[in-house]
Amino acid sequence: MCCARREAEKMLDTTNINLPRHVGVIMDGNGRWAKKRGVPRWEGHREGARVFRRIGEYAADIGVKYLTFYAFSTENWSRPPEEVAAIMQLFREYLLEGDERIKENEEKGMRLRFIGDRSGLPADIVNLIEKAERESADKSRVYVNIALNYGGRDEIVGSVKKIAQKVACGEMKPDDITQDDISGGLYTAGQPDPDLIIRPSGEYRISNFLLWQSAYSEFWYSDVLWPDFTTDDFDRAVLAYSGRNRRFGNIG
Repeated sequence: MCCARREAEKMLDTTNINLPRHVGVIMDGNGRWAKKRGVPRWEGHREGARVFRRIGEYAADIGVKYLTFYAFSTENWSRPPEEVAAIMQLFREYLLEGDERIKENEEKGMRLRFIGDRSGLPADIVNLIEKAERESADKSRVYVNIALNYGGRDEIVGSVKKIAQKVACGEMKPDDITQDDISGGLYTAGQPDPDLIIRPSGEYRISNFLLWQSAYSEFWYSDVLWPDFTTDDFDRAVLAYSGRNRRFGNIG
């Protein structure tokens, strides 16, 4: 209770700041965090999962409406098999834990969506994902996207294929294709593009994350490894975003 009170007292005052509506987070640095401590890489992923839960709940508490967390990319399958297996087990545990905390999840009002190619995931994880999405479908306090087996280029290709199929069937003419048509075929269709993308761990690249949607996103980078990322770090990112002038190509 004491810790919860302290966290509440530290809550960012959003009264006079421009709060991002949609925040994307590239959760990076779990392996390096583990290496620095001489523990297996999966320990870093486990700690990173705890931080994901804490930051997600905190962001919802201060009023962020949409969150997208980059959890596992299409390229991450090339990691050592034991590390991939450990990450998949963490997803299972997260989904099963959510199933056991239905009442708490009701209070959080969190709607879960898993974006990415499910065909490459273990069948039991896909079943748990579908169950979590069904059970949170009526929630609207905060929308949380978890990018799992996700790749931004593959996402765009998938949208283009849907449009090509419509053209082939005579439902659409090539000259009629718009940016909205491509956006409508993405995993995030119906959601606003991310205003702010946070990347910890000292890396300065987008890593195939929300490539189409991030055309005008603001970026915030930090040297902090993801397992060490705190609500204070999240506040710094939000405050930095609030002070920027977003011109969207216009003269500011």
